[in-house]
Amino acid sequence: MSTEQYELVGLGLGPFNLALAALAEPCEDMSCLFLDENPEFSWHPGMMVDGATLQVPVLADLVSLVDPTNRNSYLAWLRDQGRLFGFYFSEAWHVPRAEYDAYCRSVAERLASCHFGCRVTAVRHAVLADGRDGFSVTYDSVDGPREVRAANVALGIGTEPVVPGALRALCEQGGALVAHSAHYLSRADWIRAADDVTVLGSGQSGAEIVLDLLRGWHQPGRRLRWLTRTAAFEPMEYSKIGLEHFTPDYADYFHALPEPARDELLATQGRLYKAVSDETLAEIRGELDRRAFPDGPASTGVTLLPGVEAVGGRVVEVPEGEELDLEFVHARTQTGFRVRTQRLVLATGYAQRQQRLLGPIETLMRRDSRGRPLIDRDHRVLLDGTQAGLYVQNAELHTHGVGTPDLGLGAYRAATILNAVAGRELHRLPARTAHTSFSPAAAARTDEAFTRVTALPAPSAGRARHAVPPRQIPSQPEDRRERRVSTVPTGGNPDGSRGPGAAGPAAPGVDDPAAATTDHLG
Repeated sequence: MSTEQYELVGLGLGPFNLALAALAEPCEDMSCLFLDENPEFSWHPGMMVDGATLQVPVLADLVSLVDPTNRNSYLAWLRDQGRLFGFYFSEAWHVPRAEYDAYCRSVAERLASCHFGCRVTAVRHAVLADGRDGFSVTYDSVDGPREVRAANVALGIGTEPVVPGALRALCEQGGALVAHSAHYLSRADWIRAADDVTVLGSGQSGAEIVLDLLRGWHQPGRRLRWLTRTAAFEPMEYSKIGLEHFTPDYADYFHALPEPARDELLATQGRLYKAVSDETLAEIRGELDRRAFPDGPASTGVTLLPGVEAVGGRVVEVPEGEELDLEFVHARTQTGFRVRTQRLVLATGYAQRQQRLLGPIETLMRRDSRGRPLIDRDHRVLLDGTQAGLYVQNAELHTHGVGTPDLGLGAYRAATILNAVAGRELHRLPARTAHTSFSPAAAARTDEAFTRVTALPAPSAGRARHAVPPRQIPSQPEDRRERRVSTVPTGGNPDGSRGPGAAGPAAPGVDDPAAATTDHLG
């Protein structure tokens, strides 16, 4: 077993660690190795639906927002493909998802630091040849088992599909009758062979599947059903000021908040990173309107029902084979009901993949009150008993906020990690990225009218700081305010918040949907 030493070893090669590799390439004194168990780069192959685009602008590639001159930019790739002028005249701001995948694959193939077909088996604390704290990384390659040493490790292993706890038994029993959105295209023929399909989950993945079925499968005599736990089929927050929640400035603010405040805030922000693009909702509406003529909405053969939660289900025998009998509860009306369907597609999001290979160093990790790793502002996991650097990508939603799974912050985070690893500024990062000041302290830095910014004492137990509730704004009725606060979609995104991470095989999932990342695909 050979032993080599690197300054940084990346585990997993989704877009985020690929960005890290691309930005590290020009740094001659930064020895890097990136490993992935898959035979080649692949980004959510099950959701390469025709016509689907990223939900982030073209500049949210691997490198451009940090180093637009890097040879691994999307524009450089277009130039190499002889397509730069075509892109210019198309005036397209959002890249087709399949094209983004091809771009990333091209970058991964030419980066000497990226190696596929390498399954990491364990990460252990170790002492390096130069006496520094570090890690031993063992992995299986085509040449057999190998071991390397690293002063720093970056985890970019991504997310895995979530199955709601109430449906886990059904998923085991239902077999081919149930599919997660992560595997939609590979199961599309089987899904379309049915005359009755139910899609559960109202994030971007669920909406894209509904739209795809409307366009390529649905016809008179067939029934399509779209159900979700959320209170409404809501559009993503895309206002130009609202998008500043995806800036490093907001991550600074969010990271500095106490843990309870961060958790409370995340629970109110579903529309920032878990909802559906307005364009996709408009296209679905257009398809429904065409079917509604001339007999009205009741004639479309499509059912949309929000505010319902799946609480169980079973497989039932019918003369034609098997069907699913699903059990739901409508929270607002406290109504229980059942739905009989031939196929069920779970667009129920993704959760952070379990890092079993970290077993040997699990005991070194500091954790918060809910058992989650404590992560520093530079994305470094706090460890006891070692100075080695363990960094994470897309595992810090609870410490860094809604921008964590967003492709637009990928290059910035990668540069932050590289600067931390090097102990110097390899990549110059902007001092300020948002017009919004997310805290009084931030506002006071540029506005002299803000004075005496001091922390207030904690409120007494059992007594809220504001004894009198704020007056309701007339233009925002109570049901709308409540709907915004309680928006926690059933769905969630592969890696992206506005974008996804590396999808994996279906896993047991989590019971708490708030633990899932957004299901909308970049």
